[in-house]
Amino acid sequence: MPSFGRTLERLPLLVDQRRLAYGITIALCAAAWWLRLILDPLFPPGFPYLTFFPAVILSSFLFGRGPGIVAAVLCGLLAWYFFIPPLQSFGLQRGTPLALLFYVGVVTVDILLVHWMQVANRHLSRERERTAQLAARTEILFEELQHRVSNNLQMVGAMLSLQQRSTQDEEARRAIGDAASKLQLIGRIQRGLYGSRGEPLAIGTFITRLVEDLAESSGKPGVRHIMDSSTPLMLAPERAIPIALIVAEAVANAIEHGFADRDRGTIKISIASDGAMLSLTVADDGRGVPDDFDIARQDSLGLRIARSLAQGIGATLSIRPARPGTILRLEHIPTGSDS
Repeated sequence: MPSFGRTLERLPLLVDQRRLAYGITIALCAAAWWLRLILDPLFPPGFPYLTFFPAVILSSFLFGRGPGIVAAVLCGLLAWYFFIPPLQSFGLQRGTPLALLFYVGVVTVDILLVHWMQVANRHLSRERERTAQLAARTEILFEELQHRVSNNLQMVGAMLSLQQRSTQDEEARRAIGDAASKLQLIGRIQRGLYGSRGEPLAIGTFITRLVEDLAESSGKPGVRHIMDSSTPLMLAPERAIPIALIVAEAVANAIEHGFADRDRGTIKISIASDGAMLSLTVADDGRGVPDDFDIARQDSLGLRIARSLAQGIGATLSIRPARPGTILRLEHIPTGSDS
């Protein structure tokens, strides 16, 4: 159906070759006349225009209003001369004017309807082109906005990193460094929230891109990252960004602490959906956390931020030993699909 619609939008044909269009129109009229002659013995009296109507409609449909009018006049004259008594003359009998008036009315309506349809199709084609141009411009502006927001966040992070170098207090340096890295991370997340056309990405695709980005900047190419996600769900930014920050914190902790004494290992991220709820798991085979590890008692800035983000989206966050390694679970994440 879409290809048929595009074909209709290209009508009328031969706009730049009108002589050919009129020539084909005359040929269609001649074919209609010949067919009417052949079928005349089979038709009862009173059907002089039967094969001529299709010629008029087809000429109008294919070549436009002008050839349609020529076809209407030529077919009308042929039908009048050969098939309306008195035959082979343009004489008028009692019912001839009524028959001619009927023919003129029908072909006029046919030509006008075809013409209006083609005008509407041309308007539709122009509107589609304008819409496509507007969509392309919107896409460019959206990408530019995304890049500007991301770049501004990363620039602020870079400025904080510069400030960190001139700060003497060790605790302040660490806090500024954490804030700088978080801002730069948010900038990368913001850049990856949407596809190349501005469409929101499925959470699995979004997290996959984020993890690949983190892997490239980790400095440990021997650490493998495995992504396991079959959900096509797309989350709003207010849910996707906190999830991405928690995943980034889990990956960073695995690389920094779990694989602190080795250059190889595996980090697996799994995402699953169950109705209106989403669950996410980050597991590594590194050194692992102690058996008595309690996330509620941890004072590191990253874990405190992760707890706060999980509470903000109504999810449950837990970290426990996996033997080997560590497993982080983010469960009962509302997807918003039921609203």
